[in-house]
Amino acid sequence: MFSVIKSQVGEWCRRHRHRPRAEQHAALSRKLQGHYQYFGVNGNYRCLKQVLHRVNRLWFKWLQRRGQRKPLRWKRFNAYLAQFPLPAPRICKQIWAR
Repeated sequence: MFSVIKSQVGEWCRRHRHRPRAEQHAALSRKLQGHYQYFGVNGNYRCLKQVLHRVNRLWFKWLQRRGQRKPLRWKRFNAYLAQFPLPAPRICKQIWAR
């Protein structure tokens, strides 16, 4: 499952890396929310957290390749994520009773 996410999200980030960050953030947020709604069942929270982590790393990788004069560093990227966070994983459906 993670290789599919890596290839699809990585390809999307590569193709859209020159768009404004706010536009990229909005699109990635929608993609993550859709993923959470489809795969957000109880017992799957840890995998959803890993998906968010991998999306953050992929987005950083492709944003880092945008400019050569002032490269993006983790400190600046984390400050941007603190201001505009990607949606946190959430469980949308309970398929097993507690």
